[in-house]
Amino acid sequence: MGGSEQARRPLLVANQEDPHYHQSSNGGATGFLVFSTIVAATCSFTSGYCIGYSSPAEYGVLSDLSLSMAEYSVFGSMLAVGGMIGALISGKTADYFGHRTTMWIINVFFILGWLAIAFTKVSWLLDLGRLLQGIGIALTSYVGNIFIAEITPKNLRGGLMTFNPWMTGSGVAIVYLIGSVVKWRGLALIGSIPCLLQILCLFFIPESPRWLLKNGRKKEFEGVLQRLRGKKADISPEAAEIKEYAEFIQLLSENKILDLFQKKYARPIIVAVGLMTLTQFSGVPGYTFYMTNIFVLAGISSKAGYVTLAIVKILSTTMAIFLIDKFGRRTLLMVSAAGTCLGSLLTGFSFSLQDHHYWISSLALMGVSVYFVSFNLGISGIPWIIMSEIFPVNVKGSAGSLCNLIYWFSSWVVSYTFNFLLEWSSTGTFIIFAGVSAFGFIFTVMLVPETKGRSLEEIQASVTNVLH
Repeated sequence: MGGSEQARRPLLVANQEDPHYHQSSNGGATGFLVFSTIVAATCSFTSGYCIGYSSPAEYGVLSDLSLSMAEYSVFGSMLAVGGMIGALISGKTADYFGHRTTMWIINVFFILGWLAIAFTKVSWLLDLGRLLQGIGIALTSYVGNIFIAEITPKNLRGGLMTFNPWMTGSGVAIVYLIGSVVKWRGLALIGSIPCLLQILCLFFIPESPRWLLKNGRKKEFEGVLQRLRGKKADISPEAAEIKEYAEFIQLLSENKILDLFQKKYARPIIVAVGLMTLTQFSGVPGYTFYMTNIFVLAGISSKAGYVTLAIVKILSTTMAIFLIDKFGRRTLLMVSAAGTCLGSLLTGFSFSLQDHHYWISSLALMGVSVYFVSFNLGISGIPWIIMSEIFPVNVKGSAGSLCNLIYWFSSWVVSYTFNFLLEWSSTGTFIIFAGVSAFGFIFTVMLVPETKGRSLEEIQASVTNVLH
């Protein structure tokens, strides 16, 4: 190999061939690491609370503000409109301000949104509050996952990153439970409490070490990494690997949206965009935003239904934490896609037989429960984990914004059209969702890589082929 070619060759691969090279050690879960993860994931709890809010609040808002179902569909879908706005600024905001400061900004959006909803007397202020919350959720979807991915060692990353979907699912479950006994205005005010708690706790967690290094703060980078791994941990192999890869990535290009449209990024773009689209078109915005409507049509008691789903959500998201690093991302995605397909088929089948059997409401509740168990096991959080893992740092901001935008546009399409689809055909609506989930299974089998147990640098090298 010639000298010039050797010089161009990335240090990561060269070092791996060196007999003296050692892989980064698998660090344990220090108390500081766990605390930082939980604080960061609190944004996801508030996101889940926002997402689930429109279901228990539906009939109270319709009655008190005299809204039509079409107007309420606008309210529900404004979360996705805000999500699209947040998606456009998420990557650049995190890159410029840092992950921790961005989390403070997120909570400002959430609190303003809750206050607008809680004290509104007109529909436009209600929609504005929902819009602000959507911006906060979109920022959370990007920053929360990136932050946790960048502070955790590779052997713990999958498990700790499931805190985000677990907190999101818990937020939905809690708003379902509280919403069954508290009216919609009080429900909105309660939603601001975790925001205030997180604002205080953010003072006690660090900035992402990779973000510090990217911005030339090398001493802080090493200090934060040491605190995260523990005082006695040897961080030198991991720090060296991160530095070498960061230096190489800096030589490639700056973080511009056009950088994504290069051949080497084709696979990560297809995987990330495909997963984000399939996540939404499998029907989750319809299930989550308008569950009361589904319960009414299926003849299910709303209180019993919400309690059942709250238990289902908490149990299934808890299971995902323990399963993701045992079975891997790809396997759980396949199981999740197959399960959501089955859940939608059962729900659609129950509506088709509704006029013929008294037990059909139980079948509908079973179908919805199977859907949420399956969704929470994989599709709920794993696409975000994979998105945070497969893009190099030089394009991660632009890639995050693009994926976020497509995710929220897909969410808007489903959330706005869902009630109209139900009026067209309740059975047909869920059969369509089942078909999308079936396609998602095939997509995962054919294209999605397994990232379990690999460092971010190794994953990004293999997926983008930048090291070959």
